Amino acid sequence: MNDYSTATRFLSRASSKEAVVGILGLGYVGIPLALSVARAGLKVIGFDVVQDRVEQLNGSKSPIKHISDSDIAGLIASGFKGTTDFSRTSECDALIICVPTPLSKHREPDLSFVIATMDSIATYLRAGQLLSLESTTWPGTTKEILLPYVERAGLSVGEDFYLAYSPEREDPGNGFFSTQTIPKVVGGHTTACLEAAVALYGAFIDTIVPVSSTEASEMVKLLENIHRSVNIGLVNEMKIVTDRMGLDIFEIIDAAKTKPFGFTAYYPGPGIGGHCIPIDPFYLTWKAREYGLHTRFIELAGEINAGMPRYVMDKTVHALNRAGKSLNGAKVLALGIAYKRDVDDMRESPSVFVMELLRDQGADVAYSDPNVPVFPHMRQHKFELSSVDLSPDVLAGFDVVILLTDHSEFDYDLIKKHASILVDTRGKYRGDTTVVRA
Repeated sequence: MNDYSTATRFLSRASSKEAVVGILGLGYVGIPLALSVARAGLKVIGFDVVQDRVEQLNGSKSPIKHISDSDIAGLIASGFKGTTDFSRTSECDALIICVPTPLSKHREPDLSFVIATMDSIATYLRAGQLLSLESTTWPGTTKEILLPYVERAGLSVGEDFYLAYSPEREDPGNGFFSTQTIPKVVGGHTTACLEAAVALYGAFIDTIVPVSSTEASEMVKLLENIHRSVNIGLVNEMKIVTDRMGLDIFEIIDAAKTKPFGFTAYYPGPGIGGHCIPIDPFYLTWKAREYGLHTRFIELAGEINAGMPRYVMDKTVHALNRAGKSLNGAKVLALGIAYKRDVDDMRESPSVFVMELLRDQGADVAYSDPNVPVFPHMRQHKFELSSVDLSPDVLAGFDVVILLTDHSEFDYDLIKKHASILVDTRGKYRGDTTVVRA
C-alpha cells in the first residue's frame, strides 16, 4: 500500500463513517466519547483492563451517574462491544486513548496508565491507523512517549500511520454541552496526521479547532485548567479575606459579575476536585523545570487551593469551641463527598481531604451523599463508610454538619432546621447569620 492510497483510504473511511474506532479506557471520558462516536454512525470497540467494567457495559448498565442505562443500551444496540482483548485493536482504523494521568505521591506526572496501554497495543499497530491521545499530560508527551512505539513497529508517522493529540474536554453533569457540541482541539505530529485527525473527529464532533502541533494541543489543555485553578485560587483567597472582614464573598461575586465585560465569575469552595484542575497545573510546573523555569504563579494558586480543606476544618473547630465542644470525639457529618454537584465522581474530591483532617484530629466522621452510596476504594484514601440517610433525628444526632458538595437532592430546609451547628462551604445559606461560613 503506497502512502497516497493509505491516506486516501483512511480519509474516505472517516468521512463516509465506515471507520472502526477503538476507545481505550472506559471511564468518565471514554464512555461519553463512545456514545458520541456511535450516535454518529461509526462502529465502536471499547477496551479496558477492568473486566467488571467491560461486563457492566456489555450488560447495558452504566457505571456513571450522569449517563443512563438507556444510553448504554443504545450504545450496545449500535454494535458496541467492550473487551479486555487488546489484540482486537488491529481491527480498528482509529485508536483513541482515554486513560487516567494522575500524579505520583511526589506530585510528579504518572504516565503509567498511558505506557501500559501502549505496551498492550504495540504489537497490533498496523499501517493505515490513527492513534490519538486524549489524556491530559505535559507538552511533548505524544512525541516523546507514543511516537517511539510507532517507530519500533516499523511504521512511518505521517506516511502510513497517523499520530495526534486531542485533549478531552468532558464536564460531567453539564447538561448544556455534550461531547459532540464541545469544540474539539486537535494537533497532529505532521500535516498529514492533522488532516487525518480532523477527518476522524469531524465525523462525530460539530466543531474542530486545529492547531499547529501535538505540543500546542497538549498545552491548550493545560492552559484551560490552569486558568481555572488560578482563578479559583484567587476567589478562595478572597473568601478568607472577606470572611475576616465580615463580608459575604458570594454577595461580592454576584455584584461583580453584573459588569458586562472584563470579569468572569468563579466561586469558592472547600478546595478543588476532579481529575483535571488539582492535577494538570503540576504537569506544566514539572515540565517547566526542564527549561529552568519556576512557575510561581501557578504553584501559589495550587497552594491556596490545597489549603482550603484545612481552612474548613479550622472554621469547624472554631464553631464547635463556641458551642463549648471539642473536635476530638465530636460527631461530624459531611454532606456531599463527590467533587462537584450532582455527580458521583470522587476523584481528588476536597470533601475527602476535609474528612481525613477531621478524622485525624479525633472526630467521628460520617457522610451523606445520594450519589455515592458506599465510600469507594481509592488509591490514597480509606474510609469504611456508607452514606447516611438524612432525617430530623439523624441530623440532630451530629455535633456539626458540614455542607461540602451542594447536591440538588439535599433537602436544605430540613438540614438547616435540624443541624445543631451547620457549616456552609458552598454559599447555599448565604445571608443566614446562624450558619457558619467556611
